[in-house]
Amino acid sequence: MFRKVKKRHSSSSSQSSEISTKSKSVDSSLGGLSRSSTVASLDTDSTKSSGHSAASETCAEFRVKYVGAIEKLPFEMSKTLQEPLELINYIDAAQQDGKLPFVPGEEEMVLGVSKYGVKVASMDQCDVLHRHPLYLIMRMLCYDDGLGAGKNLLALKTTDAKQQDCSIWVYQCSSAEQAQAICKVLSASFDCVLTSEKS
Repeated sequence: MFRKVKKRHSSSSSQSSEISTKSKSVDSSLGGLSRSSTVASLDTDSTKSSGHSAASETCAEFRVKYVGAIEKLPFEMSKTLQEPLELINYIDAAQQDGKLPFVPGEEEMVLGVSKYGVKVASMDQCDVLHRHPLYLIMRMLCYDDGLGAGKNLLALKTTDAKQQDCSIWVYQCSSAEQAQAICKVLSASFDCVLTSEKS
């Protein structure tokens, strides 16, 4: 259902697609960092602009596990966590300091992505555990957890409606392909919303 994003030939090793409007833009990049696997990142704070490619998939559900969250960080701190590597290093440090576990709980959850944002619910979907509106998502990032089991972490950096604080939410994906697919669908959701805003 999902295909891996093809890299374009450019002077760098990263592939990027930017969508800009009068007020904001989306920068979705795959690659550019080397850990033990590819890093996929979606930056909704980017000020870059260029053409964009249309994506058809804007809604999907994935089975993930919840690792943990670092909530209500000072909003100013989000400025020091702009780049993917900065966010990865911050999460790594939080795990080493015991603020975040290295491995998630056993319970699987359903992570749904749509043009409204990200919703995390129980497997029977009776309980909504987390809800991240699209306009409050500042960055979505997936990367190898570095533990050697082939698992990928999905990190979501969000803010509140008044932009007074920010939070980092971490989920474990079953594979790099799944993690990148989530980023791809979220990118398509932003594309869809920004395109409808233009028209």
